[in-house]
Amino acid sequence: MAKDSGEKVVATNRKARYDYHIEDTYEAGIVLTGTEVKSLRQGRASLVDGYATVDGGEAWLEAVHIPEYNEGTWTNHPPRRKRKLLLHKEQIVKMAHRITAGGYTLVPLRIYFLDGRAKVEIAVAKGKKEYDKRHALRQKQDDREAKRAISTRNRLGD
Repeated sequence: MAKDSGEKVVATNRKARYDYHIEDTYEAGIVLTGTEVKSLRQGRASLVDGYATVDGGEAWLEAVHIPEYNEGTWTNHPPRRKRKLLLHKEQIVKMAHRITAGGYTLVPLRIYFLDGRAKVEIAVAKGKKEYDKRHALRQKQDDREAKRAISTRNRLGD
């Protein structure tokens, strides 16, 4: 079988960009079992309630739902188990300092395959307040209206 090349996105956490201010992002490998990889290759995963923690100098991905593999038998995995993240020690220390400083959390943004290896993009993020969310929606709506006005003006001007 030929080795996969390029990037194939399995799951994204679109709500994270709505709920959090994204500060830094890191690419991490994930320690998975065989049935988890097969389930991910079928494009089945959910990052909705997922988060990451730093415990004992190691980074862990928690509450990410990877459903059981359909053709798996007694070797199947628990869907919401704790999964170890593969990062450099300096990255883990930097993330741990940001989290313990207060107000920051680690949020998974997407799971993807990069050249056949499962990766997760983790973000150091700060939670948005309700008025920040309304402001972001208002900004997006204003930008959309401005683009629409420019396009209609260009169309009528021709």
